[in-house]
Amino acid sequence: MICSQSRCSGTDALSGRIVEVTFGERIETVAPTANAGNFLAPAFIDVQVNGFAGVDFNDPATTHEAISRATRAIRATGVARYFPTVITGSPQNMTASLRNLALAAESIPERHSIAGFHVEGPHIAPEDGPRGAHPLEWVCPPDLDLFQRLQEAAGGRIRLLTVSPHWPGAPAYIEALVQRDVTVSIGHTGASAEQLDAAVRAGASMSTHIGNGAHQVLRRHPNYLWEQLADDRLTAGLIVDGIHLGAAFLKVALRAKTPARALLVTDASAPAGCAPGRYHLGHQVVDLTADGRIVLAGQDRLAGAALRMDDAISNVMAMAGIPLPDALAMATIIPARACRIHGRENGLAPGDAADIVEFSIASGRIKVTGLYIDGEKVAI
Repeated sequence: MICSQSRCSGTDALSGRIVEVTFGERIETVAPTANAGNFLAPAFIDVQVNGFAGVDFNDPATTHEAISRATRAIRATGVARYFPTVITGSPQNMTASLRNLALAAESIPERHSIAGFHVEGPHIAPEDGPRGAHPLEWVCPPDLDLFQRLQEAAGGRIRLLTVSPHWPGAPAYIEALVQRDVTVSIGHTGASAEQLDAAVRAGASMSTHIGNGAHQVLRRHPNYLWEQLADDRLTAGLIVDGIHLGAAFLKVALRAKTPARALLVTDASAPAGCAPGRYHLGHQVVDLTADGRIVLAGQDRLAGAALRMDDAISNVMAMAGIPLPDALAMATIIPARACRIHGRENGLAPGDAADIVEFSIASGRIKVTGLYIDGEKVAI
């Protein structure tokens, strides 16, 4: 890639064309050129990040300096925009965590990378398996008053919420959130086909890390995985670290959804980007194992991932055999469209935000070499 203050050239990885891109805060022109270089793509988006680089977004005591440091580390993986994610906890802890993140989103130098918040819970399935590593004591039915308190603490930044449709009040709750411009995702659920359909008709439009947060043993059919994979109204989130999903399930999921209705998430938690060892996630103790698993201490139950988005893109190409443009779309324009991150829906196109990542590929692995956010080059 060849760059000046407002001009870059290289191979557009989504289209395969060699282009010159001019930009201010937004992309102004994209034109053919002979100046080949590294790959260019829209910078990556991650809508499920519980923490990174030793920083826990679910701890209200996390300092803003730590959130700033984590955001810089996330940027180094090619991610320009992300959703800090707060999971099931006490109303007091969730409120305090969201308030702390909201203050950081107003004040840290990297604040423009925080595109909204994802609240994963507390209205999920209580049984083992679907509940995952979420604490049982704080799982509860949908409660619009609680959501309003959380949204107030978040300064209106909750853009994505995960809920299980098995609760009797789920459809009305989902409809109310969609009316408030919140994307609703189905997850951590054991819901029936009828309950899933009711949720989608109420406005649910995503599946949270499909294939995870599920029972260890399922009926052959019907079951809630097939129902979600078969429903073209749902865009599926996928954790592609080689741990959360096997290659066979990943291939089937992408053949059912196609990359146009699938997006990559890291589900990264605080130990991501750190050395193996024991860490604290809120009130939970977890181990980061030598093979990259984050598990509840002394157990084999997964508690988030140690995944980077640049690795997720490389992994989905290797595991599912999909081409680079499709893999990149799953980390850029698809999450932007699914979560209504405005100005990021069209790729390297005039009018979209000048969020641009430069990278090379060696032995099938992406290496990020440069990043622009709103037209400004940032350190990685």
